[in-house]
Amino acid sequence: MAPDYSFRPMISADLAMVRRWLETPEVVRWWGQPDEQYALVSGDLDHPDMDQFIVALGGQPFGYIQCYALSAWNEGLGSHPAKTRGIDQFIGAPNMIGRGHGSGFIRQFVDTVLTSGIPRVVTDPDPENGRAVRAYAKAGFQRDRLVDTPDGPALLMVRNP
Repeated sequence: MAPDYSFRPMISADLAMVRRWLETPEVVRWWGQPDEQYALVSGDLDHPDMDQFIVALGGQPFGYIQCYALSAWNEGLGSHPAKTRGIDQFIGAPNMIGRGHGSGFIRQFVDTVLTSGIPRVVTDPDPENGRAVRAYAKAGFQRDRLVDTPDGPALLMVRNP
């Protein structure tokens, strides 16, 4: 039986925990410089096109996921149906990495998003991040194509209902 993950909206009180997670080696490896990423994540807390969540299992927070409306800043992802959402995520607790939680919580989260009437969810991992690409594939995403983003080349992955 798959674990039942909980997703609660991120609040300002979560920022210290998220900051610590952004400093872990695996997150730094794929998300980049912690100060820069913290400024972006904390700056998006009240952005109307960005929904941010803390992911927990058994009441223990271990990850972050953001779900956003596609806009001009990510137009490199190409044309998608109206109301398509993008996601990015990371596991901040190192002891939870490599245990199937990434694909598990991504699948559960995206199932809920798609059930709510959103026509498509996209994501754009670094093509060199094999762990993320495999997690997204296990969560039902299909590889689409390589795209150019402000952060460099990415693998566009798509999930439809």
